[in-house]
Amino acid sequence: MATTGPTTALNNENWPIAAAMISYAGALPDGSSPQDQSAQGWAETVQDVVDAGFTEIDPTDSWLRIADLSPERLTEFQDVIAAAGLTIPAVSTARRSVVDPEFGDEYLAYGHRVIDASATVGASVVSFGFFRALTPEQKRALWFWTVQGPIDDPDPEVWNLAVRRTRELGEHAAQVGLGITLEMYEDTYLGTADSSARFVQDVGLDNVGLNPDLGNLVRLHRPVEHWEVMAEKTLPYANYWHVKNYTRDEDESTGLITTAPVPMEYGVINYRKAVKMAIALGYRGAFCTEHYGGDGLSVSATNREYLRRILPKQPVQI
Repeated sequence: MATTGPTTALNNENWPIAAAMISYAGALPDGSSPQDQSAQGWAETVQDVVDAGFTEIDPTDSWLRIADLSPERLTEFQDVIAAAGLTIPAVSTARRSVVDPEFGDEYLAYGHRVIDASATVGASVVSFGFFRALTPEQKRALWFWTVQGPIDDPDPEVWNLAVRRTRELGEHAAQVGLGITLEMYEDTYLGTADSSARFVQDVGLDNVGLNPDLGNLVRLHRPVEHWEVMAEKTLPYANYWHVKNYTRDEDESTGLITTAPVPMEYGVINYRKAVKMAIALGYRGAFCTEHYGGDGLSVSATNREYLRRILPKQPVQI
């Protein structure tokens, strides 16, 4: 399990709960990139996170690729985060699969840069996944998960390549004192609870675990395992956790399945129960609250406060 820093005990008041930056696009209104923003521009964005009540941030690379900042600019970014009074428990990557048929080699090299940058900014874990860029059809949809996206190659040799490359990243991460977490996502090698557990077992490193993002699966308009069954299979391997929730309605007479994003306490996943299950299994990692649609940051803040209410009030030893 990944630890969360020098603290020796966690409770509902100090458990790290980060804001995901998925509400912020990788392109600014004028068409420029956050990569090229001034430190003041970053500070204005980060102030939104502070104003929403967060003390932790996950600089998700769909917003800003800290791994591709020069050393000088990475220092600028660290200064912005420190001035805002924030810490970075983890760094999440998105849509950069190390077995992408076209860009896999490039994304593997990028993954190594992410690890080094994450160590520099004081993170404890880096989140990787095998999900790929959205297709044009997914980009046009109201909710991208309602449209079929890329599917990982069922060839065992590609699975084994993914295992080898993940192990390579895990070994690098161990050298700089970090953990690796693997995000569950449909139609990838982490697309079911069973395959996710198997994949971590195949990698076989103590510092490589799962990001059991159950929301990525319960939102699908297709049959999926009950969230509790998935949790039982994946939580023993969890070392970082993207949390979000959805309504889910299934009409057995027609086969119609519909879902929609909602705050954590209103959705089909009972996070009060799931969090208790995880902690009983030894989970001591940080949480990262997410939400798609509307003011995602504010809903993420609502999710943070829900977590504060349900996390243990009595200290839990790390």
